[in-house]
Amino acid sequence: MSAGPGSPEGLHRAFRHLPPELNSHVAAAVSHLHEWTERHGLIGTTTARERFDRADFGSFAAATYPTADQRGLCLIADWFAWLFLLDDQLDDGVLGKDPLRTGELMSQIFEVLTGDGDALPARAPSIVTSLADLWQRTEASPRWRARFVDHVITGGLAARWEADNRARGTIPDVPSYVENRRHTGAIYVCMDLIEVVEGIDLPTDVYDSEPFARALRAACDVVCWTNDVYSLDKETALGEYHNLVTVVRHAHALTTDQAVDRVTALITDEVDAFTRWEEEALRALPGHTGLLEPYFAGMRSWMRGNFDWSARTRRYRDAADAGPETVDYLELALVDGASGSPGEQR
Repeated sequence: MSAGPGSPEGLHRAFRHLPPELNSHVAAAVSHLHEWTERHGLIGTTTARERFDRADFGSFAAATYPTADQRGLCLIADWFAWLFLLDDQLDDGVLGKDPLRTGELMSQIFEVLTGDGDALPARAPSIVTSLADLWQRTEASPRWRARFVDHVITGGLAARWEADNRARGTIPDVPSYVENRRHTGAIYVCMDLIEVVEGIDLPTDVYDSEPFARALRAACDVVCWTNDVYSLDKETALGEYHNLVTVVRHAHALTTDQAVDRVTALITDEVDAFTRWEEEALRALPGHTGLLEPYFAGMRSWMRGNFDWSARTRRYRDAADAGPETVDYLELALVDGASGSPGEQR
């Protein structure tokens, strides 16, 4: 990688005005997460457990939700585990190349979310049964839950879009990728959780207002594109091209270093755009400052915390070193109940 904007130093400059933070309950979250994943059968093999522990999702939760209380942080850590384990299945496994199986799994997930986690689909796999536990523990207003479900549905549609692309060998154009990336990354879902841990409930008209929506979109893009820079080697090793660096390189006939530099410059621009839209929202919506300030603080923590975690986690380095034939960290039992008979995926 070059020593320009796309280098680690260049990315660090993009986040220089966002101070790092860490939740004081990090140790409790790490311990709780280990117990929760075991209790729900999410991680069975030694290989998968070692890889999961090295990713350090408890610390990731602590870096992105620094003000959550212990109960809230443990809930966030569980959500992170669930989202990342699902993401691995959709990105790295057979499921991610099969739109039909992806659709079947997402249908079971939606069934849990629309039923408040009270009833489980028949033969539900562990990724679905564990979601029921999460959904019952996530206390929020009906409008928040409706918004959250909508974001999960949109994410499911985007995941199927990616699966279609993989099945056809299609590299998406930049605008299509950017639009779908916000949802395949589940970042709107994660931003929704700011309201849960902060105990706030943003009115729909405030959430949909232009300055808030634009600030949120900028923050989401920063998180997703930062992830793309750090996960590039892993995804390249696995033959995955749903990555902004890869898409930009393909669209503009660039070298990898040039594409990384361009994406890093885009990240810097979006951090600046977030700041401008945050200021505009606070000016335009003075009656909602008490709700907006903690939400914007949460977005800043997410951008910075994601950068710090991405720079140190072994989640991306391990898979990049292993190569495309070594994805034995995928747990087939997570999705078997929704994607054919047990053991069907090989």
